Amino acid sequence: MNFSLVKNDIASNARAAVLTTDHGQIETPIFMPVGTVGSVKASHVRDLKDEIEAQIILGNTYHLYLRPGLDVLKTVGGLHKFNGWDRPILTDSGGFQVFSLTDIRKMKEEGVVFKSHIDGSKHVFTPENVMDIERVIGADIMMAFDECTPGTADFRYAKESMERTHRWLDRCWKRFDETEPIYGYNQSLFPIVQGCVYPDLRRQSAEYVTRKDADGYAIGGLAVGEPTEQMYEMIEVVNEILPKDKPRYLMGVGTPANLLEAISRGVDMFDCVMPTRNGRNGMLFTSNGIINIKNEKWKYDFSPLDENGTTYVDRDYSKAYLRHLIISKEILGPMIATVHNLGFYLWLVKEARKHIIQGDFTSWRDMMLPKVTNRL
Repeated sequence: MNFSLVKNDIASNARAAVLTTDHGQIETPIFMPVGTVGSVKASHVRDLKDEIEAQIILGNTYHLYLRPGLDVLKTVGGLHKFNGWDRPILTDSGGFQVFSLTDIRKMKEEGVVFKSHIDGSKHVFTPENVMDIERVIGADIMMAFDECTPGTADFRYAKESMERTHRWLDRCWKRFDETEPIYGYNQSLFPIVQGCVYPDLRRQSAEYVTRKDADGYAIGGLAVGEPTEQMYEMIEVVNEILPKDKPRYLMGVGTPANLLEAISRGVDMFDCVMPTRNGRNGMLFTSNGIINIKNEKWKYDFSPLDENGTTYVDRDYSKAYLRHLIISKEILGPMIATVHNLGFYLWLVKEARKHIIQGDFTSWRDMMLPKVTNRL
């Protein structure tokens, strides 16, 4: 993997770069649609490529391990062959999902014992077997197995959790080095910075993970209940330490405003279920603000879904029609809303990149922030 900086913004820490993998190039800043079980919900691969113009998508280790299972994925030749996506893929380690199973998992130093949310069967995730699972899935970028602490954790618990994440990282790194990619192309392993909302812990974690000289680094454990301003502060603390010549991935974030603020602070990569999940429930993100399409005010609005939108759904369907579909629980409604929202998110990061290169990112950001937070 190669990361090449193209331009640093003169008035902020924003930067434009190119990340090259064996499945193609990624122009950053970039948003990565979440394809939890091997598909981005309510989206065809053709729409992801041609309309949304996604450059990289996510898969999830926990969900893919349970369904379709490793035998299927290994037999077909990995997730790329299974879902027909021939561009880069990143897999989360499943740590967040496992730790979300509060009542049906037990953690110890070796790893985590958990029960499947599907059938109650018992499973074990360790740093070693998570690396093996991610090798079988075959993503271009693999994430280390970590413990994701809630944003409200006290200092003592956050410190213990961070130190466990570091010990697990060492074991992940050893296993990664001992194994080879299965399908003939290179894979990279990103460590994850933890430390909750405590600057000292975040600094310790950032310093620890950078000793690995990885191809890139992730910032985890944010947008999990802490105030937004604390999230921004932690990004600043961490990015002062993470190498400037490697990509930085902010996990699970966020709103359009979050993306703009984090790009300003030097983040290169993002993922979040918000555009897809909220879209399926009738929330649309646009360059002029946020629409709740279920509201009565859109019932007779026959104007295009988004006159500034970049996808075919923005031109072909009206607000009134989408409102009807969502309220009627017609399956087409979530599909239209998903294509629109993902198209907007990809447009937003592309525009950010364009303005970084042009040298006017900060003024453009300041103009966009009140727009993208406006409720229409």
